Amino acid sequence: MRLTSVQKILWVAAGLAVLAYGTLVLLANRAPLPSDVAPFRPTFALPDAEGRLRRTEEFAGKHQLVFFGFTNCSDVCPTTLAEVAQVMDHLGDQAALVQPLFISIDPIRDRRLGLADFTAAFHPSILGLAGDEAQTRAAASSFRIYYEREANANAPDGYTMSHSPSLYLIGPDGNWLRQFSYGTPADEILKDLKQRLRTS
Repeated sequence: MRLTSVQKILWVAAGLAVLAYGTLVLLANRAPLPSDVAPFRPTFALPDAEGRLRRTEEFAGKHQLVFFGFTNCSDVCPTTLAEVAQVMDHLGDQAALVQPLFISIDPIRDRRLGLADFTAAFHPSILGLAGDEAQTRAAASSFRIYYEREANANAPDGYTMSHSPSLYLIGPDGNWLRQFSYGTPADEILKDLKQRLRTS
């Protein structure tokens, strides 16, 4: 069957729409790492809410769920932390083998607003970390994540933060295992984590 000119135009338009959508999704996630990427070992040295410097090696032997965000985030951050809280609640005794970490990409404001209170509102096991600009950049670079301050007249203090929205899973040996894209259900994260805990 031969296509008419109108049909050809519609098919081309549909193809371009699919391509454009795929490009937007890719840009929105800033090209997240694929699940089959070669393992790497991210590091950080960041103070907690009490000013105590916490280093990567402190959490050796535990799986880590690591998320980069900021307290004034209205959607991605609270949604992801709520999922992490569900995971921790359903791990039972195995929760002691997992350390969830929230690394601030807006550390000055987050310390002022109360980072510890923010993380505790989701789950008491979530440890909030907020360093200076150099420490934050170093941690973000090590995890291969993107973040940037953006002016926004409608946001508190006149700015907001854009950032990679994924949740990172680090193994007991400190190596990156995988990342969960934004919106991954807590049940899926829990299933993956329990399987790893059984074999670790």
